[in-house]
Amino acid sequence: MFGYIVRRSVMTIPVMGVVALIVFALLHFAPGDPAAIMAGDSASPAQLAEIRARLGLDQPLHIQFFYWLGQLGQGHFGTSLHSHKPVAEMISSRIGPTLSLAVTTMTFSLLVAIPMGVYAAWARGRLSDRLVMMMAVLGFSTPVFVTGYALIYLFSLNAGWFPVQGFTPLATDPVRFLQTATLPTLTLSAVYVALIARITRSSVLEILGEDFIRTARAKGVPEARVVLRHALRNAAVPIVTVAGSGAAFLISGVVVTESVFNIPGLGRLMVESVLARDYPLIQSLMLLLSLIYILINLAVDVLYMVFDPRIRA
Repeated sequence: MFGYIVRRSVMTIPVMGVVALIVFALLHFAPGDPAAIMAGDSASPAQLAEIRARLGLDQPLHIQFFYWLGQLGQGHFGTSLHSHKPVAEMISSRIGPTLSLAVTTMTFSLLVAIPMGVYAAWARGRLSDRLVMMMAVLGFSTPVFVTGYALIYLFSLNAGWFPVQGFTPLATDPVRFLQTATLPTLTLSAVYVALIARITRSSVLEILGEDFIRTARAKGVPEARVVLRHALRNAAVPIVTVAGSGAAFLISGVVVTESVFNIPGLGRLMVESVLARDYPLIQSLMLLLSLIYILINLAVDVLYMVFDPRIRA
């Protein structure tokens, strides 16, 4: 398994190179001029040319691209065109809230969605099964920002249980952290819970129809053991797949959720950098998010081998 992980890790290097090329091309071929945004509407052509020369934007694209790659190879992510702060410093100051929100969302979603899906499969056709699936459809079809504003209206403005906006780090005040993280976590988890619950239900249902499940029941194995040990374990691969693929929903949902709840994380930083056409910051953020997504997929592939030893062959 160690050799497999090493091989997959090495394969991420050319993938990241392709991602870097695509990110660079998308930004530089998109309409808009960061020099014009920085200089303002009243800037003269000479002022625009001076800003482009100072930022290196007057160089040919291939020189800009390889200069950027060279800087990345040396661990330099560049300097923000607008704040003039190091990009690495800006990202490190914003990554804490995003990671906290991602961890609480993943934890809550898995703890809620898998039992929901297993129960719905076991109680197939009953009222409880229909209720669980109805909740899953509702959660999956409701936009993230609608869920966020609805939760703010119900639990912040009416009930007064949680703050409307803001974020407090866990290390600063654990109680306040729970208060500020609860509604964003519920908002971001709605789609994720619905997705995992539906896949868990269908996967467990398929396994419950297998011959070895009927054999286990005929031998008098307790029903809870049949469902949780035999059925759920064999249904784990598709559940892990969708949980890993759902990271894409998580990354895109973080941008919206942080904007709704005014959380100073990477999502809001991404929006701000795009509006300002801050090339070094946008490129670094997109590369970082791509790397996270690749690492999640690597973790999913490793979990395949844990849950299904036949994949090692």
